[in-house]
Amino acid sequence: MSAQQSTYARQLRRSIQGRDLLAQALLSLGHRRFRTFLSVLGVAIGISAVILIGVVSEGGKNVVYSELQTFGLRTVWIYRDRKILDPQRLQRAGSGITNEDLIALSKSGCCTSVARFSPLVYNARTGANLLKAGNKFSRVNAVGVGPDYMEINNDSTSMGRGLNTDDIARKRKVIVIGETTCRELFGSQSNPLGMEVQLYGQTFEVIGVLAHKDRSFLSSIGSSGGGDADARALIPYNRQQAIMGSKDIDTIQAQLVNDQAPAALGTGQIIAFLQREHKGNYDYRADTMEQYIETADKILGGVSKIGIIAASVSLFVAGLGILNIMSTSVLERTREIGLRKALGGTERSILLQFLLEAALISGLGGVLGLLLGFATSYLIVQLTGFPLLPSPVTALLALVVSVVIGLISGFYPAYRAAALRPVEALRYE
Repeated sequence: MSAQQSTYARQLRRSIQGRDLLAQALLSLGHRRFRTFLSVLGVAIGISAVILIGVVSEGGKNVVYSELQTFGLRTVWIYRDRKILDPQRLQRAGSGITNEDLIALSKSGCCTSVARFSPLVYNARTGANLLKAGNKFSRVNAVGVGPDYMEINNDSTSMGRGLNTDDIARKRKVIVIGETTCRELFGSQSNPLGMEVQLYGQTFEVIGVLAHKDRSFLSSIGSSGGGDADARALIPYNRQQAIMGSKDIDTIQAQLVNDQAPAALGTGQIIAFLQREHKGNYDYRADTMEQYIETADKILGGVSKIGIIAASVSLFVAGLGILNIMSTSVLERTREIGLRKALGGTERSILLQFLLEAALISGLGGVLGLLLGFATSYLIVQLTGFPLLPSPVTALLALVVSVVIGLISGFYPAYRAAALRPVEALRYE
């Protein structure tokens, strides 16, 4: 016989032995259907719990990040810090940011990490942010902004346009409104462009409608960034100042040059500039989208870890179930093992058969767990509308984990079966 024929013969014998082991494993599990079913169900419940937690966690992240993105992921905010720790220090009036600061900042070239910025001017007077068109009213969050605000804030218009530099330079009485405001004042089918609305007792012309933004999740958890993003109104910041009789700017909203630019560097450059301009008479604070993302990561990551630990307990219990059924199987089949060894069965073949049985139980439980987990996720989507996204990586990992648990749980019983002495096994009653 040639070397090639010899190799082929060995491969054929291994293939036949493999099919025999598989057939024997399936036959053995079939004889203990109920116990096998319970073990499979235990693994399935543990795996489905892991899948569901992974799916909910990933879906939650996508929801939070999509809503945070409505503020612009490279956004930072700089404003006056009014908390003075020194009781002897005089509390100065004003916001600590003026129009002159804005002009000087734009000409200085000091902030290399910042691509663009916009002033934000609010009107906090009760009842002031009420829009009127004819006999209809809409309560809005009216903000005075610069021409770069919409790009920084990741805004766009569904109709018309946003504010431009000419609007700012001429302090025009023009306004960009949100979709909710548009619907409340003009109806869902109307074109509001060119229409007039009353704000602060003055008449503004509608030049644009902001595209829809969803911040419902942030609103549901009470975040300060929540609220109806479609109930906004944008006007030139200097028109807002003229109405209020002030040249103060409440906040500078800036956009970093790219995703790699450190937020702390960008805010630090602006704060250092403002402190130089005002000779240290004001303190400033900064909020960054980077901080919000890190906070969201910590919260969602912590919830996910707790859930995975809880699901792991189910998998541990399932592993004990496999260990129990395989140990019982060894006891029940002791004479059979002795007979097989007496007829020439090797320790390796017996070890492989018992490991194969454990792997089949856990593998089948893993597949059933995947189906159960995805079915439950789909049901939750239909009932709640929460966007859950199954992760192929999580599914594959859960399936691998289920098989590994089966092999680990089945190894000791398999080893014990393979180590039995034929004579003692045949005498076992």
